[in-house]
Parts: sequence; structure tokens; C-alpha cells
Amino acid sequence: MSVYPIIMTQSKFIHQDHLSYPFEERGLQFGDGIYEVIRIYNGKYYLFEEHIDRLFRSAAAIKINLPFSKDDLSNLLLQLLDKNKMKTDGKVYMQVTRGSAPRDHVFPIDVLPNIYAYIEDLPRKLENLENGVNAITERDIRWENCYIKSLNLLPNVLAKQTAKENGCYEAILHKDGLVTECSSSNVYLVKNEEIYTHPATNHILHGCVRMAIERFAHELNIPFHEDGFTVEDISLADELFLSSSTSEIMPIVKVDNTQISTGKPGKVTKQLQAAYEKDAHINVNKATQTI
Repeated sequence: MSVYPIIMTQSKFIHQDHLSYPFEERGLQFGDGIYEVIRIYNGKYYLFEEHIDRLFRSAAAIKINLPFSKDDLSNLLLQLLDKNKMKTDGKVYMQVTRGSAPRDHVFPIDVLPNIYAYIEDLPRKLENLENGVNAITERDIRWENCYIKSLNLLPNVLAKQTAKENGCYEAILHKDGLVTECSSSNVYLVKNEEIYTHPATNHILHGCVRMAIERFAHELNIPFHEDGFTVEDISLADELFLSSSTSEIMPIVKVDNTQISTGKPGKVTKQLQAAYEKDAHINVNKATQTI
């Protein structure tokens, strides 16, 4: 993936080669910060307001006072697209930390947050979307406030790496057998054409695509239950899928070497994928017509 040259930092735009921070930066030393990843299709943001709202919720949760309004930040991110002449599919990574200050666990006084955002190309994962992916299950060892999109992602990284080492796309996390979410996505079970997923508590990230899926389900008259399921339930599922801004709505066809139902993406998953493409104004070509 290629990074576009113009970076937003604070309220300015500079070339990526000129972006630097002091070594005493709280995001680097404490993970004292938050982030967002926003999907771009054909040069336009998708679920833009939802991501901006979540960034502000995360900031408030860890007591970072953002130095701009939601409208100000939205305008800056729109300028970032324009200055990079972004017209294809990609993503924006945006990070906010408490700022740069001598290392001390206590919050620094009168220090402005550090913020930057950059754009990367990100083609759609068409083969995976059409055929599905494999996953493993892993114990959820993360902290109790997963609803905050913080920089403290080491347990997620370790789970994702374990999945990769086992030839899988994702790791499905569970607490004492109750499935929470995946290492970098939300996860859903379908039984009798009804959707089940963990409630939007502090134990999961309240995904922006997750919120869209609930909306799609309502529009399609598909029951959507915020009712958790277990690792044992997975083998009995009719369908299983995950969602995130970079993975969209991704079918899961095998978990821990156990095939899910027919081993192919199911009816409900395909309906949701079609709803997603329509909502995101994705131009569906021959490569995606089977989805």
C-alpha cells in the first residue's frame, strides 16, 4: 500500500518527509492516545460522521481535550483528500495523542495533543469477500475498556500474528468461551437467518460498520440480536462473518479447522454485502457481481 505524500498534522498540511515528533511523545512512551481508520471509496469517505463521532468519544473517555470541533476536523480531512488528489479506494489513518512532554505517568499541564492523518491506497479484498476466510479462536486477554479505540493494541497484535502463523485471516476472541469480537474486527453468527453478535458494551469496539450492519438488517427485515454466542455455538452456525472498515463484511468459512456449514458464504452475508456496496456507492463490476 502506498502512502500519499501530504500529511495533515495539527491544523497544517506538510509533506510526509517533514513529519517528526520529539522522542518524549506520550503516544510512543505510554500508548496514551487514540486513533481512527476511515474507509475511502472512489475518493470519498464512507461512514465519515460515525468515525468522527467515535474519535471524539474515545478522546473524552481518556480525557484528551481535542483542540478543534467536529466540523473543523471534518473540513481538515476533506482538505487532505483534495490536497492529495485522492480519487481511488483507500483509507485514512488518524492518530491523536496527549502530546509531547517529559515522561511522567501524570498528565502534563498546558500541553497540546499531537494529531496527524495520512492516506493510503487500499484495494478491496475481492477474492476474500467472494470466497470467505479462515479464522482461529483465541482467549481475549485485553483490558476492560475495548470500546475506546486506543493505541494499546499489543494483545490484538499478538492474536492477529497467531492467526497469520496458522494461515488464517483473523482471530476470534473469547472470554471464558463467550465470543467478544476479533483482533481487529467485529464478528457475527447467523442461525436460521437471524444475526447474533456481542452487545455493544465496554468489552468490544463499537464498530462503525457494525452500526451500518444493524441498519441494513433492519431494512432487510433480518432479525439482529445483541446477544452473545459461544465458541461452541460456532460449529453449529449457518453462517459466520466479520466486519471492519478495511475488511467490509467478510464471510468466515472455517474456524479452528472446522468448516462452517457448507464452507461457502451464506445468504444473509451476501445480502448484507450487497447492502454495504449500495450504501457505500461502490461501483460493482463483474468481479463482484457474485457477492
